[in-house]
Amino acid sequence: MKKFIIIIFFISFKLFSQPNEERINQFRSETKIDNQDKAIFNLLDEFYAQALQSDLGELNADIPKKIDKLYQNRKTKNRHLLLMFMAYQNHISQTAAVGKKPNTKFQVELMTDIAYEFKNIFNKIPVLIYIYKFEALDTSGQNEEAVKVLNEGLTEYPDSIPLKVYNFLISKDEIIKTDLITNHSNHWMVKQFEIK
Repeated sequence: MKKFIIIIFFISFKLFSQPNEERINQFRSETKIDNQDKAIFNLLDEFYAQALQSDLGELNADIPKKIDKLYQNRKTKNRHLLLMFMAYQNHISQTAAVGKKPNTKFQVELMTDIAYEFKNIFNKIPVLIYIYKFEALDTSGQNEEAVKVLNEGLTEYPDSIPLKVYNFLISKDEIIKTDLITNHSNHWMVKQFEIK
């Protein structure tokens, strides 16, 4: 698994020094695109359900195994989506491990690209990507764009607890707060942000 992460790290920084169009085309050229194969989409949904939507916010051991299996198989359809996702995860992990702030420009560009690709292939964006894109925009100070992405995500996924938490933190809406306290008081984000 360490070898996998190191490879993704170098791939990500090599490719992300190129302009957007070239970057996306580079990823696309190394994969077979198939809008009927939802293996990557479903994997991100599982990742989200375990790491973000569940009360505990912890990944089961099966997710890294599934990621590795799909990554190792060069014939995995839509594999570029997994590469882009792993580049993002790797960047967050690497910067956190050494106590640095992430490169928000990199994060925003990557989340913009991956959201575009999911929409282009499946006509739908996974909730996890809405959350990551919101976080990237918010961290980079692009508040208006962040709110727009948050609202789009809530329109598509109105039951997403993380999106509701972010919505409350921005709006201070008492109705959202009541919902979070009443229905999701044990959720890790509700506890982390001390919503009471």
